Amino acid sequence: MKVSKLKKYVILSGGAFVLFSWSLPAQEATISINASKVENKISPYLYGACIEDVNHEIYGGLYDQKIFGESFEEPVRGFTFDHFTAYEGYWQPQNGGVKIEAYPGAKLVYERTDVDNGSVEVELRLSGSAANNAGLLVRVNDPGNGADNFEGYEISLAADGKKVIFGKHRQNWQSLKEVFVDCSPQAWNKLKVQMNGSQIEVLLNGKSLFIYNDTETPVLGGKVALRTWNSNTEFRALSIEKNGKKESVSYAGKTGQAVSLHWDPIQTADAKAVFIHDGEDAYNGKYSQVIRMDGKSGIAGVANQSLNRWGISATKGQQLQGRLYIKGNAFDGPVTIALQNADGTREYATHTIGEISNQWEKYPFSLVANTTDPQSRLAVYINRPGKIWIDQVVLMNTGDKQFHGLPFRSDIGQAMQKQGLTFLRYGGTMVNAPEYRFKKMIGDPDKRPPYKGHWNPYSTNGFGIEEFLKFCEAAGFQAAFAVNIEETPEDIADMVEYLNGPVSSKWGKKRAENGHPETYAVKYIEIGNEEVIHADDADGYRHYIDRFNLLYEAIKSKDASVDVINAAWWRPDSPNMEMVFKALNGKSPYWDYHPWADDLTTGMNVAKELEKMQQLFLKWDPDTKMKCAIFEENGNLHNMQRVLGHVTLQNAVRRHGDFVFTSCAANALQPYLQNDNGWDQGQVFFTPTQVWGMPPYYAQQMASENHLPLLVNSEVTGDLDVTATKDEEGKSLVVHVVNITDKAIDTDMTIKGLTGVDNVEVITLSGDLKERNTPEQPCRIIPVKKDLEINGDVKYTFPAYSYTIMKYEK
Repeated sequence: MKVSKLKKYVILSGGAFVLFSWSLPAQEATISINASKVENKISPYLYGACIEDVNHEIYGGLYDQKIFGESFEEPVRGFTFDHFTAYEGYWQPQNGGVKIEAYPGAKLVYERTDVDNGSVEVELRLSGSAANNAGLLVRVNDPGNGADNFEGYEISLAADGKKVIFGKHRQNWQSLKEVFVDCSPQAWNKLKVQMNGSQIEVLLNGKSLFIYNDTETPVLGGKVALRTWNSNTEFRALSIEKNGKKESVSYAGKTGQAVSLHWDPIQTADAKAVFIHDGEDAYNGKYSQVIRMDGKSGIAGVANQSLNRWGISATKGQQLQGRLYIKGNAFDGPVTIALQNADGTREYATHTIGEISNQWEKYPFSLVANTTDPQSRLAVYINRPGKIWIDQVVLMNTGDKQFHGLPFRSDIGQAMQKQGLTFLRYGGTMVNAPEYRFKKMIGDPDKRPPYKGHWNPYSTNGFGIEEFLKFCEAAGFQAAFAVNIEETPEDIADMVEYLNGPVSSKWGKKRAENGHPETYAVKYIEIGNEEVIHADDADGYRHYIDRFNLLYEAIKSKDASVDVINAAWWRPDSPNMEMVFKALNGKSPYWDYHPWADDLTTGMNVAKELEKMQQLFLKWDPDTKMKCAIFEENGNLHNMQRVLGHVTLQNAVRRHGDFVFTSCAANALQPYLQNDNGWDQGQVFFTPTQVWGMPPYYAQQMASENHLPLLVNSEVTGDLDVTATKDEEGKSLVVHVVNITDKAIDTDMTIKGLTGVDNVEVITLSGDLKERNTPEQPCRIIPVKKDLEINGDVKYTFPAYSYTIMKYEK
């Protein structure tokens, strides 16, 4: 008899679970499979992903628009501080200090000195909700754009004055300690940090809150920075003390040129250029960029180097296509559009516009680079006196660099296809922004209005629901999308007619005029996203029910075949769940549930939640047909630990059969080293020149490529998580085996109900919990395949921290 080891789960900071084991003499297990005993049927949509414009999945990612900030809506860069580097946000001097508008993770890094031992203090006042905060970063190393893109410690005060947060960043976020306090956030509060080796003491208004000894990979030195997390904040009196000397930090600097934030001014010494961020008469949105040249020689203009100024990836001989809108004031030209190197000292391609009207006009252009330069930029400039306005600048690839001739990056689209995705959901918190509206996303993309988005206050609509559907159509993914619950029923009815109606209908005709005469055949629409997530609020749930019913009727009035999905936040212990269920039962076939999947215990946790959900549904109505849709499987990781969380979740879903319609891992995409919100969980990573999969990408690929529709009986002793599936004909059997322990497990396997198999294909993905793929080593963690000859029962050793598929075929 095999004896399984004892187990204990310990929760680490940041919500990660690590398994500690006290083993008996043998690390062993048994697996017994009865292939003739079918237990349920599994949805083919188990292999989904969730995508939204968060962490630049769309703009800077899938959407092949190389210009970031194309509508010039972002404010001017403004003030440049001496000895500081700003990583995102809009930092301005104020009364001897500095202020910052609310921004997710903006930081201002002081470059003059490093601090290992000593102290740092600052006074701050802030405003916002309890979920927001601001404070100090110490021992900062390798900073970049993105909330978690650095290494160091964070000490922040909650915007309601009730809590001090302390944690560590290593290109991620690990909470180390939280202390409840009571101060007025609108008053000046003094935050102080004292450091001595691995010991860090935090003080608020002269009172010591705690001393923390970081014994696990401490950060022992680095720079100092100010930081905000979505809070309007003022800082003053920043000082650093080390080696017995105290330095008071100055916020001196100079005001920059009036050029929109993501653009850089171009001005030769003799050009006498003036730049104006003009809010009077933009082509699209509120602002355009003015370039005025008063001198008679030199050049004046602006340049864009794409997202994060990473560079526009130019390849020798590759054609780039673009367009922009220009008007002039008695300006007789020319205007030059050029592809240049990063500092403008070399030009790879140019296009000249000879005459400029005094009214807004569209000017298409084409550029073919004469060299390869991944860090190139697009420049627009003049070389004679005059004044021009520019707005709405677009630059894209052509040919096979675009996905099926559509404005999407081909390499990213192909990577998503190769992952084996069968379902793609477009939604998330972005749809909760008040200005997120379908009718603003259709028609000429150059006239779609910019809006205040949830993740980006200067969001644009070049990529919207219709573009998403075009992508899914070309890629072969089943599509679902979410809409804002405050859309009007009239607009939602028009939306459904636009997407699914015949060309003879009013809105179907508009769709055809916009270039898509065939219907999109939309099957799934979600009303909202994570609605009533912040508190168990009965009034909030009642409001959601009211909005759902209004939009449900509008959708069904145009297409009764569309499934309308419920996005009320699932709280199994709340009496409000029964209220929502009874209101939507018979209308919504699926309730959207968003689990967390970073933990090694994910499968067990999700299994319990799904079991409870199913039991409650049947308790409330024994004849109900309502089921579950996992439209977001969330977390903070993209390494092997996330693999194990993901695949144990998939095993839990398989055991629940068709009660779970789909499971969509988030996020589908992520730019390398760009993380705005702590959800460092991309599956496909990319830079302007490279695309590669993280370990969870390959886990999804393995499962999708080996999908079989019928779950069969399996019994396990020991520390393995196992499901087994077969095809309808009984010719193939696939066994999914997950080892979440830190030891290899010797296993005896017995299979009944399948004969005539003498060879098994074994596919394994394994590695240490923190292992991930990088641009330098994109295939560091990938599946390894081998054939296993068998003669009767199988003895096999499953590696530590591994996901293994065993494929039996007659």
